[in-house]
Amino acid sequence: MSLKQLWAPWRMAFIAGEKKTKDNGCVFCELLAQRNDRENLILHRTEQVFVILNKYPYNNGHLMVVPNTHTASLTQLPESTLSALMLMGKIGVQALEATYQPEGFNLGMNLGVSGGAGIKDHLHLHVVPRWLGDTNYMPVLSETKAMPQHLETSYDDLHAFFRRL
Repeated sequence: MSLKQLWAPWRMAFIAGEKKTKDNGCVFCELLAQRNDRENLILHRTEQVFVILNKYPYNNGHLMVVPNTHTASLTQLPESTLSALMLMGKIGVQALEATYQPEGFNLGMNLGVSGGAGIKDHLHLHVVPRWLGDTNYMPVLSETKAMPQHLETSYDDLHAFFRRL
């Protein structure tokens, strides 16, 4: 039996990269201020929220809906923005259904470091498509996830849906 290697060099950028803090900027606010949406994986913008592909996804098509307002507090988010966040989460589900036909979804927020937030200063809603069997021995035994599609391809597939909004 020969040893097979699974290459995931994009993960090293996350592991070794500079982590944004309130002292050195917010990655979401920086991306929102720029206008190169394809490069930044921003699929759609509204007055209150934007939709972005997760650069370090759990599954292909893993979206995040992010309020344009910089806040870590769900309780201090204006109701209109909270409504826009949830409505865009619904639209994200529709986009993923139309594009990838997943068998289920995980939607959620990780608030605060102890809640699992990777970006703790700017809340965001994860919309993760799921398929039966998408969790297998790889994450359990080797903390590795095989991603069958490149992020740019996911962007192109999903951007076609959001362009119609």
